Amino acid sequence: MLDIKFIRDNQDVVREAIRRKAVSLDLNELIALDDRRREVQSSAETIRAEQKRISDKVQSATPEEREALLAEIRPLKEQYGIKEEELKEIMVKWRELMLSVPNVPDMTVPDGASDEDNQEIRTWGEKPQFSFTPKDHVALCELHDLADFERGSKVAGFRGYFMKNEGAQLFFALWQFTLNYFIEQGYTPMIVPSLVKRETLFGTGYLPQGEEDLYKTQDDDFLAGTAEVATMSYYSGEILTKADLPKKFIAFSPCFRREAGAHGKDVKGIIRVHEFFKLEQVLLSEANHETSVRLHEEITAHVENLMQALKLPYHVVVNCTGDLGLGQVKKYDIEAWMPSQEKYRETHSSSYFHDFQTRRLNIRYRDDDGTLRYVHSLNNTACATSRLPAAILENYQEADGRIRIPDVLRPYMGGKEYIG
Repeated sequence: MLDIKFIRDNQDVVREAIRRKAVSLDLNELIALDDRRREVQSSAETIRAEQKRISDKVQSATPEEREALLAEIRPLKEQYGIKEEELKEIMVKWRELMLSVPNVPDMTVPDGASDEDNQEIRTWGEKPQFSFTPKDHVALCELHDLADFERGSKVAGFRGYFMKNEGAQLFFALWQFTLNYFIEQGYTPMIVPSLVKRETLFGTGYLPQGEEDLYKTQDDDFLAGTAEVATMSYYSGEILTKADLPKKFIAFSPCFRREAGAHGKDVKGIIRVHEFFKLEQVLLSEANHETSVRLHEEITAHVENLMQALKLPYHVVVNCTGDLGLGQVKKYDIEAWMPSQEKYRETHSSSYFHDFQTRRLNIRYRDDDGTLRYVHSLNNTACATSRLPAAILENYQEADGRIRIPDVLRPYMGGKEYIG
C-alpha cells in the first residue's frame, strides 16, 4: 500500500504506474473520496472538540448551568454519531481503492504487456548438446521410477504426484544443499506456516487481487502459495531496531496454488503443480532505495551462485511492467534451460517492494533521528521443488538413459554418481 500523502502529492507518478502496470483504477475517484474522508473527519473532530470543551465546564458549573450545558451537548452527540457512521461508510470504499493502487515501478523496468515482453539481461552456462533426442522430465521420472503421476492423480486429483526413490532423495538433497548455503551467508533458517489468516495475504499484497489462485479453508483461512507470506507477517505490528537490519531469512514451507487459468499448461509432470515445497529468501531492510537495489542484486546473485554450483545453464530476465505484481518495484526471473522444450523456464523470482508490504503489515523501525519509518522488503526463491529437480533431470541425462547427479548434491545422496 502506498501512503495517501505520497499518492496526493505525486498523482502524475501514480497515474503513470497505473498505466504501466495496466491496473483498473480511477485515481480521480480515490482522490475525490479522500477529499470527502478528510472533510468528514475534520468535521467530526471539530464536533468532538466542542463536546469536550462544553463537558469540561460541566464539572464546575452550578446545577442550572449544568442543565444548560448538557442541553448543548445532546445535539452535538447526535451530530458526531452521524459523522462517525458516514466516515465508516467512506472508509470501506476508501480502503478498497487504496488496496488497488499499484506500487511505482523502477525507471529501469521495461514497458510491456506480459512475460513475452521480459528482457534478457544475461546468460550463464553452455546448453547441453545431446547425441540423442533428450527425454522430458516426465519420461525420465517414469523410466527410473522417480515419481508416480497416475497414483498421484488418483489420490490428489489433477496435477497430483508422488515423488519416490532417487526422485524423493533429489528433493531432500536440494533442500539441504540450499539451506546450508544460506546459513553460511548468515541467513536465519525458519520453517513457517502455510495455513495463514486473510490479513497476512492482504499484508503481502496477494489479496484482494489474487484470491482466485488461493486455496481457502472452511474457516476463511488460506493455504499460502509461498513462505514469503508467513515470514513477512512474522514482525507485523512491531517496531524493529535499526542496528538489527537487514533481517535475512531462509524460510521453508509447503506451498499451494490453484493455478487458476493454467489448465492447458504443463498438464503433465512436476513443473506446474498444485502442491510443492519451497525455500524462500525474505529480507527486511532500512527504508532506503539504494539499499533495496543493492540487496535485490545480492539475493539474485545468491541464486545464480547456486545455479552455477549445480552447473545448470540459465538466463536472467528483467520483468516488464505487465509482468509485475501490484506491489513489486522491480523483479528478475531466473530461468533454467529445459532441453526437451528447447527454452528457458522460470525457477526463481527475485523482487523488491520498498514499503508497500510493510505499510500494510505495520512493520517499522526507529531511524537515527528518532523517526519511525516502515522497513523495506525483498524476496527471492531459493529453491523451488519441483521445478529445479525437473531442470536437473533433463540437463543431466545421458545417452544410456542414466542421469548424472550434480557433484554438489552427491554428498546428500549417499555419494551416488548416477540415477539409474
